[in-house]
Amino acid sequence: MQGPTKRISIYDTGRWQGLRVGLLGGSFNPAHEGHRHISLTAMQKLGLDAVWWLVSPQNPLKSTLGMASQERRLQSAAIAANHLRIFVTDIEKDLGTQYTVDTIRALQQRFSQTKFVWLMGSDNLQQFHRWKKSDQIFDLIPVCVLSRPPYGDTLRSTVTGNRQSAFLYKQEDAAAIMKAPRLPAWTIIRMPLSPLSSTALRQSGKWQ
Repeated sequence: MQGPTKRISIYDTGRWQGLRVGLLGGSFNPAHEGHRHISLTAMQKLGLDAVWWLVSPQNPLKSTLGMASQERRLQSAAIAANHLRIFVTDIEKDLGTQYTVDTIRALQQRFSQTKFVWLMGSDNLQQFHRWKKSDQIFDLIPVCVLSRPPYGDTLRSTVTGNRQSAFLYKQEDAAAIMKAPRLPAWTIIRMPLSPLSSTALRQSGKWQ
């Protein structure tokens, strides 16, 4: 089982040269099987070599109320990941970045020979236009949205979905975003997904 002590592998830039890596950011408060399912699906559909879980020090769009410490969330993520190709990291803390657009730029500079793709659940797409310089994120990196029920086709009608509609790849062509000749390039992968959510786990009293 992978734990935070293996985070050092993230910092070996040579190890990641020429590889395809998915970036899944979030609070992971707590991490759960749904995050793992998203990651494994992205690996399969996009041909990824690994997925990094970027455990955020503090999501600027989320309240600190009820937010566990980063160390505890890292431990939660390590337990939930339980896969040799899913790497749990607090690299944003070391990069000194808080916003996704800044994290992506910093990672692309540090790992200039690694091909990154941004992964997110469909719930994040609903509010993506509120993220700092959200349109610039699509100009920096391919984006893959893993569709959680009950969103389905309504994703295209979101603010971001409308803005980026001309650059949407069909699900059957999802892997093509990894070698798109130009950006933006994004796709929506619809799948039956675990009904678990971090919110539900906190409300159930199982995350104390």
